[in-house]
Amino acid sequence: MSRRYDSRTTIFSPEGRLYQVEYAMEAISNAGAAVGVLAKDGVVLAAEKRVTSKLLAASKSTEKMYKIDDNVACAVAGIMADANILINTARLQAQRYTLAYQEAIPVEQLVQLLCDTKQGYTQFGGLRPFGVSFLFAGYDKNFGFQLYLSDPSGNYGGWKAGAIGANSQAAQSMLKQDYKDDITREEAVQLALKVLSKTMDSTSLSAEKLELAEIVLTPTGEVKYQVCTANALNKLLLKHGITQPAADES
Repeated sequence: MSRRYDSRTTIFSPEGRLYQVEYAMEAISNAGAAVGVLAKDGVVLAAEKRVTSKLLAASKSTEKMYKIDDNVACAVAGIMADANILINTARLQAQRYTLAYQEAIPVEQLVQLLCDTKQGYTQFGGLRPFGVSFLFAGYDKNFGFQLYLSDPSGNYGGWKAGAIGANSQAAQSMLKQDYKDDITREEAVQLALKVLSKTMDSTSLSAEKLELAEIVLTPTGEVKYQVCTANALNKLLLKHGITQPAADES
């Protein structure tokens, strides 16, 4: 029955479903996982970095984490070519707002503008949905630290903790069980790494397979986006007992 209705984005099935949008979400479920955790003193983003070839210079490029503006960053799961278009659109919107009002764009306003673009690609003929989901982490003076999740339909919502990509349902269940409202940034890092270690297909975790980034406030009150280096990430994995020292592995 679905074959009569899934050839076009703009045709509803008798059950009220848009199959092309659901197929886009299915594509995301096969992508590398990403987890976001909102803490009282920052936002933590952690993601699985799938190494497709040992010849890839993974240390010189990021695959899952992107800075959008000084106060906003995101983690991505899905088709990276689609993600690049949307990230550039978000960066342009952020710069336009800064140029017009001489201040950083509110996080939710930026997310809403980007999701409006994504929704348009589910409504007009000749287009297909973007096959990518985002976890947006940011800070603004109105609502402080924030975490948003958006999907290919253009829908978005604010979350205390969220997961996208492969095994996202299992990751979401773990986050729901272990998250607490007064969590600190250090505890949020530990929780994000723990969830990824349980949901990733890899048996051993290392900095080559993970990316970690944070949105924090400096002592002077400035918003800072910082990416964890490979050495620091390996130390964190050892500290929290998620991986074993190299001597034990050999």
